[in-house]
Amino acid sequence: MIVILAADTAIPLPRCAGGSNIAMQFRARSLEANAWDEDTAMKVLKTIGIVGGGALAAFAAVKVLRSPRCKRRLAELYNRTSVAIDQGVGWPSLPVPLALGVLAGVRNTLRETNLVDTNTPGAATGTPPAYPNVVTARTPDGTFNDLKCPFMGSAGTRFGRNVPLNETWQEKQPDLMTPSPRVVSLELMTRNEFTPATTLNLLAAAWLQFQIRDWFSHGKSIKEDSWQVPLAPNDTWHENPMRILRTAPDPTRTAADDGTPLTYINTETPWWDGSQLYGSTADYQAKVRTGVDGKIFIGKDHLVHPDPNALVQVQSFALVGWWVGLELFYTLFTLEHNAICDRLKQEYPEWGDNDLFEHARLINGAIIAKIHTVEWTTAILGHPVLQIAMRANWWGLAGERIKNLFGRLSGSELVSGILGSETDHFGVPYSLTEEFVAVYRMHPLIPDDITFWSRETGEVLQKLNFQQIAGNDAQNICDNIRIEDLFYSFGLMNPGAVVLHNYPKTLQRFERPDGILMDLAAHDIMRCRELGVPRYTRFRELLHLRPVTTFEELTDNPEWREEIRRVYNNDIDTVDLIVGLFAEKPPKGFGFSDTAFRIFVLMASRRLNSDRFFTTDFTEDVYSKVGMDWIADSTLSTVLLRHFPSLAPALNGVNNTFAPWKAKGAQG
Repeated sequence: MIVILAADTAIPLPRCAGGSNIAMQFRARSLEANAWDEDTAMKVLKTIGIVGGGALAAFAAVKVLRSPRCKRRLAELYNRTSVAIDQGVGWPSLPVPLALGVLAGVRNTLRETNLVDTNTPGAATGTPPAYPNVVTARTPDGTFNDLKCPFMGSAGTRFGRNVPLNETWQEKQPDLMTPSPRVVSLELMTRNEFTPATTLNLLAAAWLQFQIRDWFSHGKSIKEDSWQVPLAPNDTWHENPMRILRTAPDPTRTAADDGTPLTYINTETPWWDGSQLYGSTADYQAKVRTGVDGKIFIGKDHLVHPDPNALVQVQSFALVGWWVGLELFYTLFTLEHNAICDRLKQEYPEWGDNDLFEHARLINGAIIAKIHTVEWTTAILGHPVLQIAMRANWWGLAGERIKNLFGRLSGSELVSGILGSETDHFGVPYSLTEEFVAVYRMHPLIPDDITFWSRETGEVLQKLNFQQIAGNDAQNICDNIRIEDLFYSFGLMNPGAVVLHNYPKTLQRFERPDGILMDLAAHDIMRCRELGVPRYTRFRELLHLRPVTTFEELTDNPEWREEIRRVYNNDIDTVDLIVGLFAEKPPKGFGFSDTAFRIFVLMASRRLNSDRFFTTDFTEDVYSKVGMDWIADSTLSTVLLRHFPSLAPALNGVNNTFAPWKAKGAQG
């Protein structure tokens, strides 16, 4: 046995012929291997140095990126880039993932620049009212939603703005009346032929009005010193000039507000709290409650019946513009409230009337908010991006199933939705805004002609115009036609498209229950001007949209283009906001304009972000386990079928309850 020492290792080799030569060859290879090991070691050391240096650099980069200053700059860059892309090519033209990212950046920008407080800094607020439970229950007037700022979002506080205050000055005469709101109504709004929104049913229009009565009102208009609207020489209106009542002034203004644009009061609670059912005052709430088992009143025929005298006196905003569509949803969600009370009493027999009412109100309000967010909105904004985005507001991009199975995966509203996240006012006290009110003036949704069918036979029961189903006449319809047939008929009819020349003629000459005759289209134009809402081109610029500088950019409809040019004397910058919104070509699948959508992008999520009952207090401790399950399991379809199961055949296979229902036989 020959032993060769190489690299400090004794390796025995077998003795054989030529063994000496083999040994020498093996020694040479061993020395080469040793040299390779040294090279490898150096390479390893260098690699370790590089990796270590990279790790230190990465650690330092993370520290920098986590610094508030760097995060702020990166966010600003992202937001600016999103706005630039949107102005350049428009978010609707992008692939869905990119469009979602751009819209997120646009919303961030709007949150930073387009939430404006109209309250006077340091103004005295007084002492909030005393209620027995302000921690886990909604108050009648909306106070104490924010426990540190109890008046924020309460009834009787000011509307905010979505544009800078210095852009909200009311125009001076004669600009305020140029062109005449009545001329705008007749020349640009009048419906000569009904243009339907074929992807929707009439419940979508009724639902929007039902929601508006929860969110806002400027209160009862004052009859003194009305606006005097000039008429064209051939106008047949019954008086000249036309009178439009002024908006009630803000009673909270003081000397500290001198030299600032006019402000106005929201008489309703702007929270998503079901105040159209429960009221925005303690007195109203007391009148709708039965005092037994938490329930609220409903007629003996299971319909909500407003007092005819109240309709005439217009004592509550909920009754303004009362019609069959409102009757349906007021009735449905009164029934739903009482059904929730029954379920809660079954599960929690020790609860008294107040506990049952307060919990049922929370649950019912959350169902309404959910339906609006993930059903109504996705119906009227039928773009694929919005199908994802609106559901993400509620459940996050993780989706409904993941959220229901595992709860929140992240504190991020993008991942796990706004529901159950941290409350966020984005640095500005919560309110709804005058611009929000303006873009929701969507009266073209209302058809002039209404047909009611039997859900059992498909035969026509009645054909009426809108005036005949409004005010006191609404009660006659509901008394003579079964509510199941009314819902069925609304499920079959289309609303109108929100475009020019589609304003219902019945609303251009509408008689209120108190006998006042009004042109609601002229009223809509006048209100925007009165309340200091910027005109269309300026409005777009302030919302970071691509500027519109020509009538060709305003609309692709050549006939409308020339009509608008004539009415506005060839001055694109004087075009009223509503005219521009109705003339603009909306994105594919949209039921209204992209310009109006910007206010929606900003405010739809804000109503949830700012409300602790949808954020930090959206918990089983506040709502109850039964309540949270009830909300999770409820859609408009399940609510309808819970109370009117005979509607099931018409809803079978309908993916969205605001889309047209299935007809029974031939419809005439």
